[in-house]
Amino acid sequence: MFDALKNLANLPEMLARLREMRQQMAALQEELARRQATAEAGGGLVQATVNGRLELVKLRIDRQRIDPADVEMLEDLIVAAVAAAQKRAAQMVQDELRRKALEHGLPPDLTGLAGS
Repeated sequence: MFDALKNLANLPEMLARLREMRQQMAALQEELARRQATAEAGGGLVQATVNGRLELVKLRIDRQRIDPADVEMLEDLIVAAVAAAQKRAAQMVQDELRRKALEHGLPPDLTGLAGS
């Protein structure tokens, strides 16, 4: 019972650290949203760029190399390029969150990123 009361004395400090970490996480989320990851498909025929929120921000198609008669192939390449760019962006976000967790002395498995 007395041990629990001792921990209450640390409560203001713990709450201050929690507020600080929340602010840092909000800033990190904003920073990651500005970062971009790019991937291509079809040997560069299609290139997709997504941001840290996994939103498609740019799509480039090499018009000189496409076959207008093969729309299905182009659609498949677009899907593949976007999926690859999203995967790269997700990995970028996970790596940064893992790094921040370690900086704060938290094990990466507490961030839900273990085994990622």
